[in-house]
Amino acid sequence: MASSAQSGGAGGGGTITSNPRVWIVAGIAVAGVIVLAEAARRRRRWLRGKSSAPPDAGAFCDRFELSPPPQPPPPAARHLLSGLTFAASDNFEIEGYVAGFGNPDWKMTHEASKHTAVTVTMLLKQGGTCIGRTVMDELGFGVTGENLHCETPTNPASPSLVPGGSCSGAAVAVAAQLANFALGTDTIGDVRIPASFCGLISFRPSYGVVSTLGTIANSQSLDTIGWFARDPSVLHRVGEALLPATAGGLKQRRQFVFADDCFQLLKVSNQKTVHAIKNAVQTLPGYQPPKHINIGQYLYSNVPSLKEFCEPATKLQEGMSALKALSTVMLLLQRYEFKASHENWVNTVKPKLGLDISTRVLRAVNFAHDNIKSLYAIRNELRAALKNLLKDTGILVLPTTAGYPLKRNSKERLSSGFEDRMYKFVGIAALSGCCEVTIPLANLDHHVSLSFVAAHGSDKSLLRTILDTYSLIQEQVVLASKLATAPVTNGDLDVDVDVDVDASELLKEKGNSAFKRRQWSKAVQFYSEAISLSDTNATYYCNRAAAYLELGSFKEAEADCDRALLLDRKNVKAYLRRGFAREVTLNYKEALQDFRHALALEPQNKRALAAERRLQKLLK
Repeated sequence: MASSAQSGGAGGGGTITSNPRVWIVAGIAVAGVIVLAEAARRRRRWLRGKSSAPPDAGAFCDRFELSPPPQPPPPAARHLLSGLTFAASDNFEIEGYVAGFGNPDWKMTHEASKHTAVTVTMLLKQGGTCIGRTVMDELGFGVTGENLHCETPTNPASPSLVPGGSCSGAAVAVAAQLANFALGTDTIGDVRIPASFCGLISFRPSYGVVSTLGTIANSQSLDTIGWFARDPSVLHRVGEALLPATAGGLKQRRQFVFADDCFQLLKVSNQKTVHAIKNAVQTLPGYQPPKHINIGQYLYSNVPSLKEFCEPATKLQEGMSALKALSTVMLLLQRYEFKASHENWVNTVKPKLGLDISTRVLRAVNFAHDNIKSLYAIRNELRAALKNLLKDTGILVLPTTAGYPLKRNSKERLSSGFEDRMYKFVGIAALSGCCEVTIPLANLDHHVSLSFVAAHGSDKSLLRTILDTYSLIQEQVVLASKLATAPVTNGDLDVDVDVDVDASELLKEKGNSAFKRRQWSKAVQFYSEAISLSDTNATYYCNRAAAYLELGSFKEAEADCDRALLLDRKNVKAYLRRGFAREVTLNYKEALQDFRHALALEPQNKRALAAERRLQKLLK
């Protein structure tokens, strides 16, 4: 009995332990239960995340309310900002609160402010109600609006995209209709870029016109107080409250000056933009016909100290080289001044920073440059050059940035290419100290923001111009976005072909003559007339492309080269010119292909050989 029981017991245990299949099945079953449980847990967490968006769109880091003084009794006028609410970025001091400057280590190592920022006080006196302080990129660096220490504010215009920085929370507070307007500091685009990403209007005043007292500086000679709004009338009212009476500026017969090269780099339809603004202002008194300029080439020729920072470039690339050099100088100046103000704190506290912010801060505290005076000389030369260009009537029109918002948590935010695209145009106002208004144009080919830059001190007139034209421009943009550009043909012409050929050759020669005299616009006109008479001659398109390149109209130049190559696949000049147009607009791979096509036809072509070597280095 005992033996039998022992055997049976041993036999039962042996059946389990000796059969590996049983263990495998059991293991799979347990693993399956664990996987299903984890999947269910993750789904519950995902659903909670979907159903509970961050409060106030994640815009605020401090919520409080500062009320204005009582309204004066009648018949006195109501306060200018009566009934309006506003927020301020986390680098504005508020009495009794610690300004965090976007970083918890900063907040822990500083005391509560004993005074309120001058601009906040001025707005309160004019009837505004301050409802809190908003999230910003750490220490005023950063361009995406993402902060390691808090949730990224949700961009109401495009929730999957970053809101832009550094004043991300201020922009989101206004875009989400949590406040009527908001304050930020614009150093190198910190207000203009988030306004562009969130579809808002913004204003960067002339440098030194609005007091920065009571704000934490990032770069003292670049910092300006800026503000966001949804409504141009609110933007204007805030300007009336903050701007001194002397910030007048623009006189009658105002003129828009389009930076054609900047539009080409963004690949936005310049024609649609020009058409929209032309139609918007043609019914208004006091506007001259628009003017066009290659602003990069103008700066290269009129800011002599900038050449020290320009990369070696061909004649056609000088303009783009100048714009890149301008953003380089802006960043160097920011690093130098941030180091002067905050090096000791960074080295002592060693704050925890996001990866991209840490890189920028380290560059600043380790900054060394032999000739700081040249940075400030460029600023003075740039302001003088823009004053000479715009005088008392001109308003420069260009895209706010040379790129578009990234998706949240995109690794591309760490790339130098993204930074280059964001900063390429903002340096014009930042370094010169000129005033700039940014308005959204969401109905164009892309979600684009347009900037209007006026000479230093023209603040109130620029705000008045936008107030007068904003709704008209938006109406015309909607119409322009619906218009399809009709191709130009000569199918209705009923004339003798030989006469057309003779006349078109004469027009081509006139175009060549104008080109030699550097009259690029006239050359384009003559070549266009030649094409209207004979649209099957590749030379006409190729010549017009050369003139477009000189004007900085790279998109038009590329289109003309496309047409020329359809007519003549062995046109070396068309490959070369299309290659240059593509290279300047940063399409390096396509440009390299064009130069190699040219070399296949002319193996010893010096320009193509040099371009091939240059592009191979860039693509490494």
